Amino acid sequence: MKNKYLWVGSIISIVLILDQLTKYFVEKKILLYETIRVIPGFFNLTHVRNKGAAFGIMSSVPDIWRSLFFVSVTTVAVIVLAVLIRTSKERFSVIGFSLIVSGAVGNLIDRLRYNEVVDFIQWYVSSYYWPSFNIADSAISIGVALLAIDMVFNKPEGSYASHSV
Repeated sequence: MKNKYLWVGSIISIVLILDQLTKYFVEKKILLYETIRVIPGFFNLTHVRNKGAAFGIMSSVPDIWRSLFFVSVTTVAVIVLAVLIRTSKERFSVIGFSLIVSGAVGNLIDRLRYNEVVDFIQWYVSSYYWPSFNIADSAISIGVALLAIDMVFNKPEGSYASHSV
């Protein structure tokens, strides 16, 4: 991939800036637990905090253990992803890994500042609500989706799947 590290640096910078700016805006303009209806019946901006992981997992664990866990796991994940970025030559993989790193770091910043994550994007249909999330969470999800697409559709040269029988 040509200009790989320019891509990586740009993706991580853009996502981190968007993530932190949107969270700053939410903190300054929307009261905690306040909801602003954007598209009635479908999309709200709702300022909430999440002490746990996805869907509030681990939110009841004591603060010190939860903090140590998230900081440790995020640090290890970022190191592993950095190695994967360095060794990967596939565009989707590099972009996916970069999105995951930026999302992990964006949420880590919140955990270090507040011991919880600022969430505000709320999708719903009728009375069925998806748990609130943020730009960092979106980057992680998109990154994982890109990696899945890459794994399914990008067959390495010389692999069994690329040979005709």
